Amino acid sequence: MDRIRARGKATLSLVAVRGVEVVGHILFTPVTIESGDGVTEALGLGPMAVLPSHQRRGLGSVLVRTGLEECRQAGHGCVVVVGHPGYYPRFGFAPACARGVVWEHPVPDEAFMLLELRPGALGGRGGIARYAREFGSP
Repeated sequence: MDRIRARGKATLSLVAVRGVEVVGHILFTPVTIESGDGVTEALGLGPMAVLPSHQRRGLGSVLVRTGLEECRQAGHGCVVVVGHPGYYPRFGFAPACARGVVWEHPVPDEAFMLLELRPGALGGRGGIARYAREFGSP
């Protein structure tokens, strides 16, 4: 993640602190969704982490909800995530393949999800989602 920050690829980074200890973090970075019709700018959610000693207390949900709302208020149209299909749908994420969007790397359809922060942000276009190259290969 240092490489992402050093190269200015962090769009939004939120940190949860208890006392002087960092107990959670979420990062949003630029993603492009490329199709024959052009490129749609999006964001990628991840990584998101909460210390094991602070899990199952709702902190991850607060980070996700707060991050998504800040992204929405900043004018971003959609967010993709590669994550647990039992976790992210509670925030409105659904399999991206239903919108014709696939990740550039092979992953089960249910694990690559998308959320339009602004209805119609994709304009009905699908495509291939590409994270910043600073992420490297999965």
